[in-house]
Amino acid sequence: MRSVIIWTLLIAVLLVSPFMGAVDLNISNILHTNSLSAQIFYDIRLPRVIFTFFAGLILALSGLLFQTLFRNPLMTPYTLGISSGATLGAGIAIKLGLSSLLFGLAAVSLFGFLGAMLTIFLLLYLAQFLKGSQQTALLLLGIALSLFYTSALMLVFYLGNTIQNDMLIRFTMGSLSIIGWSSPLVISIVALLLLFAVYAYRFELQLLGVSQESAKLKGVESKKVTLTLLLIASFAIGLLVSISGPIGFVGLVVPHIVAKLYPQTVQKRIIKTALFGGFFLVLCDTLSRALPTQSELPIGIVTALIGGPFFIYLIISRIK
Repeated sequence: MRSVIIWTLLIAVLLVSPFMGAVDLNISNILHTNSLSAQIFYDIRLPRVIFTFFAGLILALSGLLFQTLFRNPLMTPYTLGISSGATLGAGIAIKLGLSSLLFGLAAVSLFGFLGAMLTIFLLLYLAQFLKGSQQTALLLLGIALSLFYTSALMLVFYLGNTIQNDMLIRFTMGSLSIIGWSSPLVISIVALLLLFAVYAYRFELQLLGVSQESAKLKGVESKKVTLTLLLIASFAIGLLVSISGPIGFVGLVVPHIVAKLYPQTVQKRIIKTALFGGFFLVLCDTLSRALPTQSELPIGIVTALIGGPFFIYLIISRIK
């Protein structure tokens, strides 16, 4: 019963979200395609909700994937420094003044994507030298990379001018403000590809969540499967962060909430986690637009306010 109520509320938020914002809209105005309300709805509000839903799907599913593969409930692309790498890459592009398009992509997005991919390859390379408790060591390695990236980003701030720093601040806070259908289309395709890949490897993922030894005994090529899933998830995260900026804690919070609602095996929670992640981020975005503030609250602030205390709770619960 509890899960039914939660899902009903989340779906209701998804339906209401396109009508929330600085400009009030009603259905009668939207039906007139030439009206201002219709343009706002179809060119701004609806694409944003779709983009937000699939962004939440990518973040939540990546979080579940990382936590399962590394058998650590604190593992996410955010805590491993992948988002920080993308942010640093975008900051470098902004500092260099590369605002023009390169190879059909905005330079900021391209550099952000390269920063995320460079981080995952660096993590995979350094993981070869880890011994003992590899999961904990890899988490600490990711935190160390995040701190390094933050220091490098501060250097970019110091060297940048006012306009560059303002652009960088806005990027680091995360934003779901998009116009048009190009970004929602790209992110939705990438999100569905990630979902297909994770679901296709659901049985292997279940075994890898127990241990690599048990997976090998069942004939699973653990290294190949792990590398394939990590690369696909990192590609999706890198592309998302390059467009929206870093959005933290969704990949941490959602898998644990779904696990509490549905104490099932990982393979049975994949679809639920993906859908819940989409609905959850739409809820956070709706709250950011509905709050009575002078300007829209950045989505990264909203998710951090929710995820920060949750992260502390997870750490404390693991110590006890």
